[in-house]
Order: sequence, then C-alpha cells, then structure tokens
Amino acid sequence: MLWMDWPGKSPIIPGGLEHPAAFHMLDVAAVAERLIAPFPFSAPLRDALVMFAGLHDIGKISESFRVMLREGAAQPGFRHWELSEALFYVEDARIAARLGGTPRARQMLYAAAAGHHGRPSNHELGGLPPEARPPQELGKALKCVGEGREPAARLIDAFCDLWPGASLDNLTLADAKTLSWWLPGFCTAADWVGSNPHWFEPKTIAGSLAAYLEQTRAIAARAVAEAGIAGTVAREGGLFDFELRPMQAACSGVALPDGPTLAIVEDETGAGKTEAALLLAHRLCLAGKGRGLFFALPTMATADAMFNRASRIVGRMFDNPFVTLAHGRAGLSAPFRDLVQGSRTGGPGEITSSDWLAESNRRALLADVGIGTIDQALLAVLPVRFQTLRTYGLSSKILVVDEVHEMGEPYIAEELAALLKMHRAAGGSAILLTATLPIALRSKLLATYDGASDNMAYPALTIAGGTAVTQFPAEDRPVKGPVAVERLDTAAEAVMRLVKMAAQGAACVWVRNAVDDAIEAVEALRADGVDARLLHARFALCDRKRIEAEILERVGKDGKDREGFVLVGTQVLESSLDLDFDVMLSDIAPIAALIQRAGRLWRHMDIRPASGRPVPKPVLHVLSPDPAQVGDDRWLHGTLGKGAWVYAVADVWRSAQVLFTQGQIGTSDRQRALIETVYGTAAEPVPEALLKAEQDKYGKDSADRGLAWHNIVKFSDGYRKAGRGDDDVNYPTRLGEEVRVLRLARRTAQGLIPWAEGAGADAWAQSEVSAHRKKIDALPLPDQASQSVVAVTQAWPDWKRKQVRLCPVDEDGSICDGLHYNAECGLVFTSPSPRR
Repeated sequence: MLWMDWPGKSPIIPGGLEHPAAFHMLDVAAVAERLIAPFPFSAPLRDALVMFAGLHDIGKISESFRVMLREGAAQPGFRHWELSEALFYVEDARIAARLGGTPRARQMLYAAAAGHHGRPSNHELGGLPPEARPPQELGKALKCVGEGREPAARLIDAFCDLWPGASLDNLTLADAKTLSWWLPGFCTAADWVGSNPHWFEPKTIAGSLAAYLEQTRAIAARAVAEAGIAGTVAREGGLFDFELRPMQAACSGVALPDGPTLAIVEDETGAGKTEAALLLAHRLCLAGKGRGLFFALPTMATADAMFNRASRIVGRMFDNPFVTLAHGRAGLSAPFRDLVQGSRTGGPGEITSSDWLAESNRRALLADVGIGTIDQALLAVLPVRFQTLRTYGLSSKILVVDEVHEMGEPYIAEELAALLKMHRAAGGSAILLTATLPIALRSKLLATYDGASDNMAYPALTIAGGTAVTQFPAEDRPVKGPVAVERLDTAAEAVMRLVKMAAQGAACVWVRNAVDDAIEAVEALRADGVDARLLHARFALCDRKRIEAEILERVGKDGKDREGFVLVGTQVLESSLDLDFDVMLSDIAPIAALIQRAGRLWRHMDIRPASGRPVPKPVLHVLSPDPAQVGDDRWLHGTLGKGAWVYAVADVWRSAQVLFTQGQIGTSDRQRALIETVYGTAAEPVPEALLKAEQDKYGKDSADRGLAWHNIVKFSDGYRKAGRGDDDVNYPTRLGEEVRVLRLARRTAQGLIPWAEGAGADAWAQSEVSAHRKKIDALPLPDQASQSVVAVTQAWPDWKRKQVRLCPVDEDGSICDGLHYNAECGLVFTSPSPRR
C-alpha cells in the first residue's frame, strides 16, 4: 500500500514496530463510529463526521513528520495537525466531489477536525485558496508535506470509499458553525482512545484498509467500553422509595416541551431539590433529551457530598453507568477511589468508573454521570486548551447546576449564561437549582433558552418557554415556621449568648464572615469554658475532613450527643454540610447568604420537632450595627472587624434594614419578597454615606462583566477564528484573590514527613492548605533552598515548585514569624515579632 511507509506512531520500545498513520487513523475512525452512534445525526452526516475524525491526522503523511518521528528532528514551522488542515484545503476539490456541501461549511469542519490537539491552527492558510496560487503560508505547509502529498490525497480517496454514504449536502453554514465547536472535542476523545497502545497495538500488515478497518472495529468496541465512554441508557422505573415532597412531585409530572429544555427549581433549603432534580433529569433522559448527567456544584466540598448522595441513585436512573468525580482533588476522595478500583459485575443498579476516566478532569465530563465543580463545566466557554472536549462531553448530558444563587456575581453569571447558550446550541438540556435567586438573574438565565417569567411566586418550577408550577400542596410534616431575627450589638454579646445557650443544652453555631474572626471567636469561647469546634477553609485537607466528620456525627441529620455542642465556622457551612442546629448566630451578610445559613437552623423537623428542642422557637441572632445609624462608609467595621470587608456594604445594609424592620425570615412564600427588597429594581436607596461605596461596586461589577465578555469564547465566530486555546494566558472561571498553596510538614530525625500522618500515598496532598497569596508572600516563609526542603521538593515538577511552598511546622505550631498552624485552629496569621 502506497502509504505504509508513513508512520503514525513511533515504536513503543526501541527497535519495535512503527504503527502506520493510515492504521492509526482507522483506529480512531472505528472509535468514532462507536462514540457517534447515539447522537441524532443523519446517516450521511454521521459518516462524514466519522471520516473527518479518522482523517484528523492526515498531516502525518508528510516528510517533516516522518523525519521528526524517525530522526528526532523538530518539525519546521508546522505541527502535523496543522498540516492536516493544509492538506484538507489543497484537496478541497477532491473532498467536495465526494462529500458535497458548501465551501464555507467544509472549511469549518477542516479546521475543527485538524484542531484536535486543543486549539485551531494560528497559521493564516487563506481558507480555500485558488488552486493556481496558494498563499505563502499554505505553500510553506506543502513544502513540509513534500512527497507525502500524493499518498495523502490517495488516502483521502480511500476513506471516502470506506464511507461511501458520507455527505455534507444538507449541512447549513449555521449548523457547520455549531459543529465546529463539537467536532474537535469528538475527534480528541476518539483520538485519545484510538492512540492507547493498551488497546491498539502497533501493526504493519493488513490485506487492505477495508480489512484492517473490520479488524480494528472489534478492538474499538472493547476499548470504548473499557474506557467507560460507551454510553448508557435511561432505565424505566421509580428512583425513590419515600413519599415525594411537593417540588419532587411537580418535577415528576410537569409537561416537557419539545427540543432542548431548561428548568429552574426554586425552593427553600432542605426541601429536597436534589432529589427533585434527579427525578426531572431522569424524565428528560427517558424523553431522549440526554443520555447522561453532569451535576455541577459550587465547591469541591459540595461536590464530594453530592457524589456520596447521587451515587446511591444514578444506578437506578441509568443502565450500569460509569460515574466520575470532577475537581482538582477528586483523587483524594476515598469513595471515588473505591469506585475506580472496584470490579464491575454488571449487576442491576451497579455503578462503576475507570482508570482512563479518572486520569484527567478533562476526561471526567465524558463519563455517563459526572459530579464535580461548576468550574469544570465553565471551562467549556473559556478559550483554554481542550475547551471543546468539555463541549463535546457535556453535549449528551443533562446539565444540573446546584446553588445557582452563588453564581450571581457578574463575572460568573456571564459565564453561566454563555454555558447555557452553548449547551442549548449543542442540543443539551439543563436544570438549575436555587433557594434564593433574584428575579433579574432568573430572567437572564431563562432567556438563554428563549424563556421569560416575571412571576413572583415562591416556591416555583419554571420551564423556559413552557409551564410554570407555582401552586404546591401543604406538607403533612412538622415545619419550623418563620425564623425570628434578633440583632446583637457586639461580638462579646454574641459570645455570652452562645455560652448561655450551650449551658441550656442547645446545639449552637456562629457563622462568621472571615476566618480570622472565626478563630478569634473560638478563642473567646474557650476562654469562657466552652469547648467550641472550628471549621473554615484554612485547614489542611486531612484536618478539615476529620473535623467535618466529627461535626456530622454530632449535629448532622442523624447526629448524636448534640447537647451543648458549639461550632464556629465560615461560609463553608452555608451549603457544604447537612447540619441541624437549635441556635444560630451569624455575622450580618447579604440576605441570600443569611437565608442559606438559616436553612441549617431547626432543619430536620421530622426528626427533631419543636417539642424536643431546648429552645422554644427558631431564632437567627445577627451580629450587626444598627442600619439606622450610618455615619460613614465604615459602618460595619466597628462591629465585624475583618468580616466587614467580605461583602459589598450596600447589599449588607439593605439586608440589615429589611431583616430588622420585618423581624423575621418568613415562611417560604415570603422569601421572594425578601430577596427582591435587597436585589430587585425597587430596592431601598442606601444612606448618603454609602452612596460612593455603592457606586464603586457598580463600577467593579461593570468591569467584571466586561472581563467576562472579553474572556468568553465567541461561539458565533466559529472554532477556527475564536477557539484560541491559549497555553500562556490564565482565564479564570471565577474572580477573587489569588491563593498560595502550602504543603505542611513535620520534622523527624529522618527528615520532613507529611503533616497528614498515616494518609498513605496521598499524604502530601492531604497536607495542603491555601490562603491569600498577598498575605502569604509578605511573610518570611521557610527557605525553599534548605537541605531538608530540597530533599522533598527536588522531585517536584517546575510548575509545582513555583506555585507550592513546603512549610515545616515546629512543635509549637510555628511556621515562620507571623504564621503558625495547629490541627484545631488551622492556619493562623499572627502579629510579627517586634524588631529590635
């Protein structure tokens, strides 16, 4: 065969077999046939896309690539995948004669198939040039191809013969533009499986390309199944054995419109929204609107918690689904590791995962069911490498986004809207869950699916362009009713209140806005004889998990030994843990955060009714200055200290004004009005002393919104123009202060060991803690060039040595002047010693 002397893969071992490029491309095409089968493409378009997936590496039929592979010489100016696009362009007449379609539509797909390495080519190849005089860049590319041009052209003909029904005749330019974002990710997924020598061993002999294709199709079927991306189907039948609550029943029966669907579920905390979303997602899959699920959470902690909950249900939703956990520390989750390492029996309701899926967060979105942070999905709309792999992975999923109210900041709200638009364009459906969503943000999100609603009812189930369910039957179960609100003037008064309530046997919590304030409060409580526990984000992971487990054991849903338990925490308590307290104190915060916090007060009334509580009614005690006494824009600072800087002062003042005026957080039907009083168009004007602060916030919000518009991929431009895939530019999924990661160590006679003793291979990762980079870098951290530190870090890659600091912790907790750590208080910034 003419192209057999063109290698696609170097030998696995020196002197071993080269895998011909033609065979590799057929491996990938065979995988692509498996991956594309469930998608609703017409047969001609499906075969054309499979053919392009196979021809993705046609640029390997080039002299420059062959020399690079066999002699180690760098490719001059063009990588093989960039040569693929050049060859598509120069052979356009040949391809057009077999596939048809318009020139612009074909050009979209050429760039998409060639751009399978995470970004399109930066070379100006001139599009589809006149044959007589190709532009200079294209001429340079053809020089790199050299004598490979004729074999490459013949191979294109051969692929057309293998898929004779392939056609682009009915592909519109608009559809090609949408496909240009889907196809690169599809090609990448097929290429990553088809390049794996575990499944596709090097071969050099085949009777014909057709014979090789038949042989490799059987291998591809096994490879796709073992990788965990063969797909699944929704199972008929019920998901839950308990009696459905009102919102859950609504999701089980609401009418579903044709086509991609967006549903917004708004209900109070503890109302069973997660189960409602799973019920609705199951129905959407049964209706053919998706073949899997991605559950997006605001934090890693909430993702871990959801993984444990949803893993028990998704086996009832789908036929033996592959399930992944997707976030930066997924490998440290024991339940996820157990799932990956477990054996698959294929029994009813069984879930599993695979090593291949677990190797990368990029791959995690290819699983039947993914549970992870919203960041993993948002990367699908930012111009980062392999952004299109996430686009492809999500396209077959029902996207469920929880705690949507936490994504109301301008930057992330714009990203979320763009994600929903992209998902809809790819044919995807979505479900959004929230307890406290402002009407303006709801309208913005509904508009992504051409929906609209100004209905003020709450709770509500809103289907974009369809039904809105706003009438729900009363539940036959104990309810806590309105939560009274009482203001506390000083932190000292808050401490006294907790001491008193704990002595009465109440399970108590104080939610503070800032970590340093939380640490200070615990120290004050312990000085008064209260053995208060502390939870915040500045604990090493091993200590945080230990403390969370202890807290859940005491004041979780089924907690024991609650009497007199006192916890001080930060925003990590708002959504990550299912906790139930008798008494709650909170620093003043925006109303949405306060409603979330109050959701942990008298939470499980069916287990702990009012008659069994040590206090007569649920009360939210709020540490706040008087909103009627505003002298200047530092209104909060005398009361809250560091916590005064966390939230926008105008939002906090409006929240305080409405809370203390009404004196309660009312029943669920009153929550909408409470939210709109702070965030709505008719919100009360702030005092004159706060006007400048509010104007400054408007300016910052506008800047953040503008940054989002600049960063988000312009999907209307198509992949070739807009899919930059930059390596050297940081495109954050959310804005905030940059953090520095510290790896804590203990000193021993044998050298430094991880702080997380006994944590096995993950001990160093379990020993990590993060804090604001500016604060950390201002301190005299331990010398990273010291012998004991270098003994540990010398094996680290360069990027880790730049980003992570190894910090030995002395027996007294000292790390350096101004910083210490202990297992019960976490990372503590102290006043530096005075200089002499």
